[in-house]
Amino acid sequence: MKKVVDVSLPIGPVHPCFKEPARIKCETCGERVIATEVELGYVKKGIEKIMVGRPWQETIFLAERVCGICSVVHNTAIVGALEKISSIAVPPRAMYLRIILNELDRMQSHLLANYSYCYTIEHETLAMYLLNLRETIMDAIEIMTGTRIMAAYVVPGGVREDISAATADAVRAATFHIETELPRFVKMFETGPMIALRSKGIGILSVEDAKKSGVVGPMARASGIPCDARDQVPLYQELGWHMITRSEGDNFARIMLRFDELFQSASIIKNALAALPSGPVRLGGRVVSGRCRNVIEAPRGNLTYDIAVDEVGRVISVAIQTPSIMNVEVGSHAMMRNLASIADVTATFISTDPCIACAER
Repeated sequence: MKKVVDVSLPIGPVHPCFKEPARIKCETCGERVIATEVELGYVKKGIEKIMVGRPWQETIFLAERVCGICSVVHNTAIVGALEKISSIAVPPRAMYLRIILNELDRMQSHLLANYSYCYTIEHETLAMYLLNLRETIMDAIEIMTGTRIMAAYVVPGGVREDISAATADAVRAATFHIETELPRFVKMFETGPMIALRSKGIGILSVEDAKKSGVVGPMARASGIPCDARDQVPLYQELGWHMITRSEGDNFARIMLRFDELFQSASIIKNALAALPSGPVRLGGRVVSGRCRNVIEAPRGNLTYDIAVDEVGRVISVAIQTPSIMNVEVGSHAMMRNLASIADVTATFISTDPCIACAER
């Protein structure tokens, strides 16, 4: 009779499939995974502590350094908090430009997440297609802001600079390219037998586990939970945004939901460019003392900045709640429990789109 050996198997903290360092400790019985635990703590930047005592002008740049993948949304979130504290008005044209840039940022983040998943399940051809498509969006961000990563585009009272008609055309062309090329890659993922075997019915997150753990963003929406901070922004509804959900709750659903949201983001950007109002892109205003909690929808879910400033504009305290910490934790406690194969651990972990840089800020 063949003996089944129980093994404790560590994966990481440095792993070819992981964008950032984390260790997954797996308890196995033969090939079956009985339980897992995600171990963090390999990176610590201490950005919240560094912000304290500094003028707000420095903190809006530090916020971008929390995460290079979603730097735009961190910039937008902290500036939005400062505007709420100080009752600083934002002109309509600047609001449209903020939405355009944040949706471009969401698109490149979703493409990177789906690239990572395809690479993890060893569908390298599709992975490279998606990574190449992401470059179209990164180029559009660079054309709009002057840089690919740390844009520093959103400032209190508006945005740093306006866009020209040529820039608007370049952004519009980028979204058209995505809408033209992406359906082919979605079909490859949706109908490929290898992808189905590695994705459908794997890493299921039930509605009950999702609600208990407090997951947000695409993780929640792929399990049927309508959770998106954009539903509190009327301008998004005017530009055609609507809640997208799926019911399967597995690896396949999470990737497909990001594909669905890529098409929606492209549509929102086109609508915003078509309806872009004239006028200034930045109004005057001074940051005053006070405290505020601001929540916006990052590519991975709710991003919260709780910040207090004194009468001369220095930051007294700041707390950042990123979506990754909840999404990563539930991955180990619910989604990876009782997986049929150790090979499914990395795929399930990456399907959560983990951002350790955000979690270890």
